[in-house]
Amino acid sequence: MSDIQDNQKIRLNKFISDTGICSRREADKLIESGKVTVNGELAGLGVRVSREDKVLVSGQPLRQVQQTIYMAFNKPVGIVCTTEKHIKGNIINYIGYPERIFPIGRLDKPSEGLIFLTNDGNIVNKILRAGNAHEKEYVVDVHKSITPAFITQMAGGVRILGTKTKKCKVVAESDKRFRIVLTQGLNRQIRRMCEALGYDVTRLQRTRIMHISLDQMQPGKWRLFNEEEIAEMMSLVAKSSKTEEASDTDVME
Repeated sequence: MSDIQDNQKIRLNKFISDTGICSRREADKLIESGKVTVNGELAGLGVRVSREDKVLVSGQPLRQVQQTIYMAFNKPVGIVCTTEKHIKGNIINYIGYPERIFPIGRLDKPSEGLIFLTNDGNIVNKILRAGNAHEKEYVVDVHKSITPAFITQMAGGVRILGTKTKKCKVVAESDKRFRIVLTQGLNRQIRRMCEALGYDVTRLQRTRIMHISLDQMQPGKWRLFNEEEIAEMMSLVAKSSKTEEASDTDVME
């Protein structure tokens, strides 16, 4: 799941697109137009390169362009969503990615599941702001049997933190488990909603953010978004606000 090794050769168009400057198709156009050289020679389509090769695009070293990173991580219970590396169990040290990244929002320490990490500061608020209405889906276990009234109240909004939560989708999955889809992200929102209705959360797992799901990714594992996922994310956030006016919070449960 990590980047290519120094001596591993991959197709030139992928090598270029992996830096984040363009897609593979656009990289092919750059190559076809004679704007790409490898080790001082004009490159052709199908050329394979490694990190040891000197790749220039329009005369500029490719490695000087920072790769834009979008990562999906299945956070285990106990990991802390902070960039402060002196804090025990922090997410940055746990993942150990060689480049600087930071989490988009957070999951609290007792919670688990999907979280995004990136080095793209421009996209963070576009995903987080409640006013942008991007969905986050969770599976939640509670300590006692779920009633129809509980489901109705959770879906209709619960008063916490001096406000009433937005209406959301809630479906009972078993006697003590339900699935909830939020577009909000108040501090410890799901736990507080449950507590307000007399329920204690025994397990909370986020399974989806927008179009990205955990699928078969095991706890503690991560993967980078593929080209299609990046393109869809950019489409989803294209009209999203990144200003404070969109929401009063930047915290994801």
